[in-house]
Amino acid sequence: MAELSTLARPYAKAAFEYAREKDALAQWSEQLATAAAVSAAEGMDKVLDNPSMTDAQQAATLNEVCGDATGAEVKNFVNILSDNKRLSLLSEISAQFELFKANLEKSVDVEVVSAFDLDDATAEKLAGVLGKKLEREVKVSTSTDAGLLGGVLIRAGDLVIDGSVRGRLNKLAEAMNS
Repeated sequence: MAELSTLARPYAKAAFEYAREKDALAQWSEQLATAAAVSAAEGMDKVLDNPSMTDAQQAATLNEVCGDATGAEVKNFVNILSDNKRLSLLSEISAQFELFKANLEKSVDVEVVSAFDLDDATAEKLAGVLGKKLEREVKVSTSTDAGLLGGVLIRAGDLVIDGSVRGRLNKLAEAMNS
């Protein structure tokens, strides 16, 4: 995966800088996410990987499917990606764009997986604590995993906090096998 992120980074940075200059970060964010979702949709790989289609035909097909959900500038960006044979990077480009945007806005999306449903008050308290630790505005999304024996698993970008019993058991098993 490191190779994909390395290839996607200059495109994501260029898109981000352009969108920031045009004061259009929210629009680009939404439109890139749409283009990435369409490019990853079932069956679209047959179009984007079809050797009998030209780069321009592949870009035109993707832009047509996106329709009015993407503007002229993002459609042009898709054309550039296609010309450089980088349409397959759209999902990674979109993800990196979101990281650049979150860093600028001093915010972070945090995923909390717990063995039990978290109530809103607990999620808000957790967001407050994480916000202080990370020095960012925290947007929390929660989910439940019955496979956890207890505790929580927290993902904030590259940071992973495993406070679960399963996590401690896995670390213990790794230590014993070393």
